[in-house]
Amino acid sequence: MTELSSAKAAGAVEKRLADLGRDLPEVAAPVGVYAPAVTSGRYAWTSGQLPFVDGKLTATGKVGQTVDPETAQELAATSALNALAAVKSVIGDLDRVVRVVKVVGFVASDPSFTGQPQVLNGASDLIGSVFADAGVHARSAVGVAVLPMDSPVEVELVVEFD
Repeated sequence: MTELSSAKAAGAVEKRLADLGRDLPEVAAPVGVYAPAVTSGRYAWTSGQLPFVDGKLTATGKVGQTVDPETAQELAATSALNALAAVKSVIGDLDRVVRVVKVVGFVASDPSFTGQPQVLNGASDLIGSVFADAGVHARSAVGVAVLPMDSPVEVELVVEFD
C-alpha cells in the first residue's frame, strides 16, 4: 500500500496526528448530563473537554501554583485532542472539517498567573499542525478559579464541516 493510500485509509487528519506522535483517543465519557459534541447545520460544537488520558486526569490543580505552565500547555493539547475525538464522533471523519472556527480554553489559575494565552497555545499549535490553514481560528483563553474534577485546563472547539 502506498503512503498516500495508507493516509486515505487512516484519514489524512488522523495520519497527521500519528505523524505528530498522537493517536486520536476514544471519546471521553461525560462527567455530567451533556453530549460530548453536537452538530447544527454545517457546524459541530464540543462540550468542554478535559485532559483525560485513558479515562484519568494526568494532573490536577492550579496553573502557576501546583501545575507549571509547560505542563499545562501539554494538557491543553491533550484536551484539544479529546475535543477532536468528540468532533469525529458526530461527523464521522475528521477529514470533513473544512475550518476550525473557534477554540475556547479555560485555565484554572493561581490568582497571580496571567499566562493563559501561552497555555492555550498548546491546543492552538496542535490544531494548526493538523489542519494547516483550515486550523487558523479565533480563540478565547480564560483564567478561572476552578474547573471540574480540579482539572488545570478545559478546551472547547467549534468546527465547520462539509
